[in-house]
Amino acid sequence: MKTEKLLSELIALPSVNPAFLPAKHPRAGEQRVAEFLAATAAQAGLEIEFRPVMPGRANLLAHLSPPGKLRQRVLLAPHMDTVNGSEEQFTPRKRNGRLFGRGACDTKGSVAAMLLSVCDLARSGRRPAETEIVFAGLVDEEDSQAGSRALAATGPGADLAIVGEATRLKVVTAHKGSLWLRLETRGKSAHGAHPELGRNAVHAMARIVELLQTKYASELSRRRHDLLGRPTVSVGVIAGGTQPNIVPDQCSILVDRRTLPGETERGVRQEISRLLNRSGLKAIFGTARAAPCSPLETNPKLPLVAQFLRSAGQRHPSGVHYFCDASVLAEAGIPSVVFGPGDIAQAHTADEWIALESLDRARVMLARFLRTLP
Repeated sequence: MKTEKLLSELIALPSVNPAFLPAKHPRAGEQRVAEFLAATAAQAGLEIEFRPVMPGRANLLAHLSPPGKLRQRVLLAPHMDTVNGSEEQFTPRKRNGRLFGRGACDTKGSVAAMLLSVCDLARSGRRPAETEIVFAGLVDEEDSQAGSRALAATGPGADLAIVGEATRLKVVTAHKGSLWLRLETRGKSAHGAHPELGRNAVHAMARIVELLQTKYASELSRRRHDLLGRPTVSVGVIAGGTQPNIVPDQCSILVDRRTLPGETERGVRQEISRLLNRSGLKAIFGTARAAPCSPLETNPKLPLVAQFLRSAGQRHPSGVHYFCDASVLAEAGIPSVVFGPGDIAQAHTADEWIALESLDRARVMLARFLRTLP
């Protein structure tokens, strides 16, 4: 099967994360895609397994088992869910060597290239003698990473996971973490005609926002990582007050803090608290997202990682600023890298697309690496 054909069929099967849709929406969930991929993999002789994660949502595992004694395992692990889009985005369109549609690069392009590279190996009759290759189609990456967290908790373990994301065909060994914090200020309500009788929580929060976006951001800019650059902070949501003629007694913000390897939620909270204290400001801290989204940093000298880099013709690893399932798997003890066709700049856009040349090259590059496994 051509990679373009499989990707077109995947785009036409909506698999929008249910977190972004009303209950029972017809586009919601990954099950249609999982079943279609399972049928494709079964035709190539792969062993199929569904691992329930949440009601109506299951990870798909397609195994290519070795004929000899199992020595090691490699996972190819893209996610099957997408963000939502307009109705026309679920009709694939080809133009000027590009395939357009929701999920084209994030990350159904990786799904197509990864699955077909394993199917190619299965059909060739030259499967690795001692390495099991598992295609793991994961659910829920776009929201809470429940699919990768379930895989990390229950197995199978692996000696390498190649997590499918749009990396422009670069092997990525490091990515930033994503920490969401909630900060709340408390004041005292009063009539708008006598604001001096109250304490304006919105005004207090405005000073905190200014401090985070200026002084704190400047402090972060002095930290550097060889592959990831600097950490960042961004205030994305602010809410406070009820109506204009009441001095607001509450205001809250949601903060996106992109972390580097070595930074922790506890450390970030402490440094923000110290900054507020030095400025005479107070806030109540909370976490806007329960599950941790830690940064990734995998040693490029690990044997299988180094082997994949060589196979890809890449002398040095790359880094990306976004968070993905690789970190979740790595924290479970699976050495993980990120790789896939497409450019993250196209992800989640109204005209999401992937270059067909990149799609085909990904399949070839993955197949070349898989053929080197013992």
